[in-house]
Amino acid sequence: MKKSIISTAVALALASPVAVMAADAPATPAEPASPHTFTGNFGVFSQYIFRGLTETNRKPALQGGFDYAHESGFYAGLWGSNVSWFEETNVGSSTAPIKLSQPGGAGAPFSASGSNSNSLELDFYGGYKFTVGDVGFDVGLLQYYYPGTYNNLGGAFVKPDTLEGYGAATWQWLTLKYSRSTGDAFGVVKSSGSSYIDLTAAVPIAESGFTLNLHAGHQAYEGKNGTFSNSNLSYTDYKLGVSKEWLGLNWQAYYTSTNAKATYAGAPLYNNVYGRNIGDSTFTIGVQKLF
Repeated sequence: MKKSIISTAVALALASPVAVMAADAPATPAEPASPHTFTGNFGVFSQYIFRGLTETNRKPALQGGFDYAHESGFYAGLWGSNVSWFEETNVGSSTAPIKLSQPGGAGAPFSASGSNSNSLELDFYGGYKFTVGDVGFDVGLLQYYYPGTYNNLGGAFVKPDTLEGYGAATWQWLTLKYSRSTGDAFGVVKSSGSSYIDLTAAVPIAESGFTLNLHAGHQAYEGKNGTFSNSNLSYTDYKLGVSKEWLGLNWQAYYTSTNAKATYAGAPLYNNVYGRNIGDSTFTIGVQKLF
């Protein structure tokens, strides 16, 4: 018994300095959080809808991008998708041979030997985000870039590359955004100053995990090309959809519609070479991975 007590006392005596040293040792400082954030996304959709218009003639779209954000509020990013809209709505394209006159008849005639083709959209953007009270603000620039061949525009179109400045305000689940082109917009001749304003809502549905997505926007085209007023191309679009995070993916389904005009004075506006108004009502599904 005495040996047991002595052994225990010796063990405690030997251990106590270690315990004291461990207690007195300063904690290892945690690594400071990085001011830089890098994120990415990749998605597969039944079609690409942009401002209510199908950009892929209702065919599937592969989309993805990368984003950088600094804790100060500055950010930049790159996003891309396959497209087909320009050559399918441009009668001087390789898809659409020379058949129809353009609204207003402005510009040089199309060449029977030339063609226009484009199958990719790349978006480059950067801006600054900040908050004032409960309202978040976002201002920036976005360059829409459409690499391709454009040697048969005929004076009725220009290259679709478009630079827009934008500003947005978000309160709870509501966002109001205004975008304005600094030059010609999306291939429309002499359309500098064209704008798009939209109101979106992302409303959580109780505790279901679903989000109700609502949207209304208006694309306004400015300027004239000969006798043709670009305002004929203006339209309003709507969106109603739901989304849900499941299995680590963002699942989406939505219905879109516009009042975009199919033709004007017998010439196509939003009708493509397949006879389809790219602004017609349509249903889209898709899945996206965020990382």
